[in-house]
Amino acid sequence: MEIFLLLISFAIILAGALLFTNGIEWVGHKLNLGEGAVGSILAAVGTAMPETLIPIVAIIGGVQGSDEVAVGAIVGAPFLLATIAMALVGIAALAYVRRRPQGHRLDVHVETLDRDLLFFMIFFGLALVIGVVETPTWVEIAAGAVCLLAYVWYAWMTIKNGGAVSEDHEMDPLLMDRRADRTGSDPPNAIMIVQVLIGLGAMVGGAHLFVEELVHLADSIGAPAIVLSLILAPLATELPEKANSFFWVRDGKDSLALGNITGAMVFQSTIPVFVGMVFIDWSLDRYAVLSMLLGLAGGVVAYWALRRRSEFGRVAIALWGTLYLVFLAYVIIA
Repeated sequence: MEIFLLLISFAIILAGALLFTNGIEWVGHKLNLGEGAVGSILAAVGTAMPETLIPIVAIIGGVQGSDEVAVGAIVGAPFLLATIAMALVGIAALAYVRRRPQGHRLDVHVETLDRDLLFFMIFFGLALVIGVVETPTWVEIAAGAVCLLAYVWYAWMTIKNGGAVSEDHEMDPLLMDRRADRTGSDPPNAIMIVQVLIGLGAMVGGAHLFVEELVHLADSIGAPAIVLSLILAPLATELPEKANSFFWVRDGKDSLALGNITGAMVFQSTIPVFVGMVFIDWSLDRYAVLSMLLGLAGGVVAYWALRRRSEFGRVAIALWGTLYLVFLAYVIIA
């Protein structure tokens, strides 16, 4: 029953994420934001929202063991993004090299992605240090506040320098207003806002069900809740949304694809970390520490690959896959 309800919670979360992301991208379109801002801020935050709501709901719910679920969700998403999601971009570029006008190279603004990756490594590294070094509560709260302010600054700078508005970027129809697609007009603002709110509500409800059933499942099989959260939460909520990046790379829209991933990495290494540091005891166990170290290593590989040839080649893909397999092997052996 726990597994069945977990599957139901995944379906609810993903349905909500689909509504939310589709609506929020239309909001960016209406605001005439640049493609870089849409990819790194709106699309990234939209796809990261399910992973962010899981720890928030876990903390508010107060279910025994929910703190472990919260920590696992907070650190598991950046780890997956810095390994499997990056590998998917490289695989897509190689698989569709003949279809892409730029071939296997990535047509991106390297300086912007460098900034994203450096942000991620700095603040994810800060979260790791605070989590392993015994510090007073006020230090954790102060570090969390720094993460929050850093993301506010990052969002402002990204929107300010988000690039030109992409005139040829095809928007998917608003899910709650297909008539606008048939007439060729933009959907009404009110319908966009309603869709965003419905999507957000579905994600909150699905996250609440996920936390409860994950704790019950961990108890029934005798596994640490943080291990299940580290593996299941990102795979179920983050990875399906990153399929967008795969298709964007296939179509040669590399800025949107990588901005979606690196923007989510920045978001996940600041806002959820802020929540964790301020509202729960930010003490990391061996599983969380290992996933964070491997996630930081994945960020270094991405930075190196972009700087070296502006491509995610076979070596980088193999390294990302190895990092993720190392974590799975450790979980199984330990």
